Amino acid sequence: EYFNGATRNTLHDMRSVGKTLASTIMGIAIGDGYIKNEHQTLADFYQLTAYKNYSAMKEKVTLKSLLTMSSGVNGTDRDPNSAGNEENMYPTSNWVKFALDLPMDKNKALGESWDYLTAGAVVLGDILDKSVPNGLHKYAEKKLFKPLGISDYKWQYTPTNVPNTAGGFQMNALNNARWGQLYIDKGIYGNNQILPKQWVEASLTKQLSLPGVEDEFYGYLFWNKQLKVNNEQVEIYYASGNGGNKIAIQKELGVVIVLTATAYNQPYMHYQADEIIKKYLLPSIR
Repeated sequence: EYFNGATRNTLHDMRSVGKTLASTIMGIAIGDGYIKNEHQTLADFYQLTAYKNYSAMKEKVTLKSLLTMSSGVNGTDRDPNSAGNEENMYPTSNWVKFALDLPMDKNKALGESWDYLTAGAVVLGDILDKSVPNGLHKYAEKKLFKPLGISDYKWQYTPTNVPNTAGGFQMNALNNARWGQLYIDKGIYGNNQILPKQWVEASLTKQLSLPGVEDEFYGYLFWNKQLKVNNEQVEIYYASGNGGNKIAIQKELGVVIVLTATAYNQPYMHYQADEIIKKYLLPSIR
């Protein structure tokens, strides 16, 4: 169903769902050998001494820690007063510099302490853009969208003209479902292995537990939780964006749910989306 004037052709701004797209393309780039693996560090891609707050710890920040939101950086989007909050990044002329200038937090264990940081996802996009042939936009088109039969989509761009992996990528609901289906089908679409099987498995693995909540986890820019559906616990992995936007994957049922919404910055947005999935959509499928 489509609501509020949307149609099957509407390109939805699903905000931070676009972060998960960075994880997908990172997996493809590693599979192609343009990036060695997710254990490469920031020091492999940047001269970190050129940025503020240099430390030896910053040299050790891995791609995996950025994918799992555990980079150990002293910044968080969960605190509006944090210097590293995304709202402080957007007005700057160079988002990557903003991210790499941030100090490390000695109280956060690198690769172990989860904290939501949009600036880290921006760095992943920049690393992809400089590592793959012809930049991130053309590489994603050739290696992901064209093989999936997707031609209608829209990137947002950072002030330095790099595709924005913080969020804001726009695509219609059915094409979002097609992307999500890759994770159900172990990276295969048609007869093509678009995304490496091992990357799908790592992405949909409980890499870290989320602080302050019970039984919620994080994979490679994927969230994970249990929903109570008709008194049964049903596990979903999902991409999530401001407004109540979701691409939810339920592996046992082999189902992808795409929920688009525009309740941006509303306190009920994620709760309401979860209620729709667990009270109506999953029960109707089961």
